[in-house]
Amino acid sequence: MSDVNDDAVLKTLLDRLLRFRLPRALDLKQRVDAGERLGDADIDFLKRALEDAKQGQRFVARNPQFHALGAQIVQLYDAIVSRAMKNEAGRG
Repeated sequence: MSDVNDDAVLKTLLDRLLRFRLPRALDLKQRVDAGERLGDADIDFLKRALEDAKQGQRFVARNPQFHALGAQIVQLYDAIVSRAMKNEAGRG
């Protein structure tokens, strides 16, 4: 794939991340840190976000300037899921 195509895909992925995924993920993080449980819509969002991250991984891998950002996003999703699981276990 050419650099031009990579650039277009990366721009689209970044736009989606900044406009949609990151604000919602940060809201989820705040909620689970406060002890809330995730609802079905939240879980669906995380599934879609993780699928996006998985699909975008090959573009990030070829563009080292995005490695740190990719790692931070994965850490954020992991923190949300880990805390949500603790919250569920505490209520069960």
